[in-house]
Amino acid sequence: MTILALIRSDFDAIGHRDPAARGPVETALTYPGLHAATAYRFSHALWRRGLRFPARVLSYLSRMFTGIDIHPGAQIGPGFFIDHGAGVVIGETAVIGRDVTLYHGVTLGGVSWSPGRRHPSLGDGVMVGAGAKILGPITVGAGARVGANSVVVEEVPPEATVVGIPARIVQTERPHSTDPYRVDLDHHLMPDPVGRTLARLADRIAFLEARLAARDSAARIDPTLKGCAEPWDERRH
Repeated sequence: MTILALIRSDFDAIGHRDPAARGPVETALTYPGLHAATAYRFSHALWRRGLRFPARVLSYLSRMFTGIDIHPGAQIGPGFFIDHGAGVVIGETAVIGRDVTLYHGVTLGGVSWSPGRRHPSLGDGVMVGAGAKILGPITVGAGARVGANSVVVEEVPPEATVVGIPARIVQTERPHSTDPYRVDLDHHLMPDPVGRTLARLADRIAFLEARLAARDSAARIDPTLKGCAEPWDERRH
């Protein structure tokens, strides 16, 4: 596709995925995600032609004005949409498929300084929630969903939904919805390790209290029972 065709696809993606977009003029002037994607299209073309320094300068200027950092070496397919945009970082070796949506604060980062592929690959139709971090040369399968603030460090199968730190699969297939604006990130399934730990402690306390009550009852009936000490007295404890 030509640069203009790619920019057009990015522009159209906003109208299809953001109900707040009220018209082409407003979209063209007020969407920093579109501005960053447009600058990336030109900087990537320069990068592919070996003009690395001009590409980096254009990328830097785009970051100054939009708050979005897209390395010109990244590979991004058509229909790319960054909603709200601020704080998004996309590394040099990241690969992004068609019709991908990122929300603000998303990082497609590396975990190594070694040369070669260091950043994630996102399949077609992937959606990544606000603040999520996808790290390392892993693959997020087509149609997958990443919940807000999740940290993804392992492969994600197609159509799966992952949430949490580290991210875990909470749904293997995404239900079809008649609502074209539904995000389907399943934030209500976010793991709660603190809550689970407190629930286990509450269960353990209830179990121990039941044992103490049973011991006290047995001791009152027959204090000579083997293994039974004095009845429990809360005033002494």
